[in-house]
Amino acid sequence: MKSPRKVLIGTVAGVIVIAGVGWGVSTRLRSPADEAALRKPPKASLVTAPVERTKLASTIVVNGTLEYGSPLPVTLAGVVGGADAGQRATRAPHPGQVREGGILMEVNGRPVFAMSGKVPMHRTINPGAKGDDVKQLQRSLRRLGYGTSVTGVFDQATVAAVTRFYAKKGYEAQQPTLEARQQLDTLRKAVQTAQETLAAEQKTLDQGGDVLPLKLKLTNARADLKAAELAHRQARAQQYTTEDIAKIEAADAAVRAAEEKLLQAEQDLAAARAENSRPEPSTPAGTPGATPAPSSPPKQPTDTTLLELKVSNARADLDAARGTYGRIEEEARQAREKKLAELSKTVRDAKEAVALAGQGLRQARELSPVKLKVANAKKDVSAAQALMAEYTRTYGTTIPPGELVFLPKLPARLHKAGVKAGETVDKAIATVTSSSFVVTGSVEAAEADLLKEGLRAVIETDAGKTHPARLIAFGEKAKLSTGEAKAGDGSQQMSSVPVLISPLSEKGLKGLSGANVTTRVTVGATDAEVLVVPVAAVITSADGKARVRVEVSPDRTKDVEVRTGLTADGKVEVTGELKEGDRVVVNGA
Repeated sequence: MKSPRKVLIGTVAGVIVIAGVGWGVSTRLRSPADEAALRKPPKASLVTAPVERTKLASTIVVNGTLEYGSPLPVTLAGVVGGADAGQRATRAPHPGQVREGGILMEVNGRPVFAMSGKVPMHRTINPGAKGDDVKQLQRSLRRLGYGTSVTGVFDQATVAAVTRFYAKKGYEAQQPTLEARQQLDTLRKAVQTAQETLAAEQKTLDQGGDVLPLKLKLTNARADLKAAELAHRQARAQQYTTEDIAKIEAADAAVRAAEEKLLQAEQDLAAARAENSRPEPSTPAGTPGATPAPSSPPKQPTDTTLLELKVSNARADLDAARGTYGRIEEEARQAREKKLAELSKTVRDAKEAVALAGQGLRQARELSPVKLKVANAKKDVSAAQALMAEYTRTYGTTIPPGELVFLPKLPARLHKAGVKAGETVDKAIATVTSSSFVVTGSVEAAEADLLKEGLRAVIETDAGKTHPARLIAFGEKAKLSTGEAKAGDGSQQMSSVPVLISPLSEKGLKGLSGANVTTRVTVGATDAEVLVVPVAAVITSADGKARVRVEVSPDRTKDVEVRTGLTADGKVEVTGELKEGDRVVVNGA
């Protein structure tokens, strides 16, 4: 029989077990209302973002290639040296820097120099040649220290400068070839032969008639004419003869003496008249205690008749002296004109005598049967001299068309050689570029509207290093600078625009030529920190004004009107009744 205590403990334990089972079952079982409440979505909440203060920078990303800019194929304008055949490279172009006056290569042992200029080499520069190509050659020589005037003419001073330049480089400037020297010698001998023939025919003509007295008469007439012209020139240069000058000077002295005599007489007459017009002194009346002065006879006036006669005579003498001076001067002038007329007649007579003597000599020579031979010999001499003069104008030191290559900008960089030593030079000899790096790439046409030359940029290499840069060209300018053809696929041209970006420094870029890089061009940036919000937070109302919704409490917002500015990286600059830290609604349910 169990004790009461054990029965009680068992009963209590059973109750506890039953209660635990009931509680467990109750937590597993829910009513339909409870299930519906648990499945109902949570109350919608606001998605917000803080108003921040920061600097904004809007960039355009350009994926491009880092390379040396302005590639330009280089070809020779013609032969190097004097030979037209067998143009063979004896020293190939070598990649590296190209400076003004530097040697690009050798052809048949002759140099090919690089010079700075925009006018391409297109001809042989001969002595006397003129043009813009000669001007830019002279400018290059001056920059290199071979002073010469920039005249645009390949004159002897320029030839001397070219000769010194070649010698400094270890070469001899191109001299006339053997064929050219032989041609000049042939022309010189032709002139000599023609002159000898003329002299012989002239001698025969002179000996064929009695022309010696006529030749002497012509010589004397020419001498008389020369003397008459000299006398006439001397007479025209001399105003008066020595005798006329002496007479004029004496007459001038007489005029001056008469003027002095008249002046003295007029002064004496004026003094006498002034003395006569002076009043007599008198004693004042009624002065107390005054003693009356003894009476004196009145003053007698001076007789001026003689003085007036002297003045009249002096004037007559002056008039006479002036008349004599004028007469002497007129006689001298008439004498000079008469002498000049006589000398002019003498000159005319002498010219007539020369003409008559020359005509007589010509008539005498025309009677000779050798006259036609003399005339033909003179024509032969003139023709031979003209041919020789024309040839010698371009004879001398020359610059063959292939020995100079004008490049638009130096120094440059020889990027790739086009020929090897031993090969025939019949194609582009090399490709040169500028000595500066550029990034070539393209952007979408819509983005190109934001570009302008000079914008700041940053070049990022695959190694993660950045280098400051600037946008230097885009569109057609970039095409020309990179040597791209203008023709192409129209759709591609409309969808993308080429750009050129230049690093501000080449430090750290050596050896990266041809590498792909990423460049970020800054098309807009704020000068200082500004308030920004996410772009999605700005709402444009029906009235066209921009607003943001600012959270004022967990369940309340208010609309704030703002003005927007620069947009970059999903954020937009705003101004209005906002402050840093405010939370704006980005998206609300």
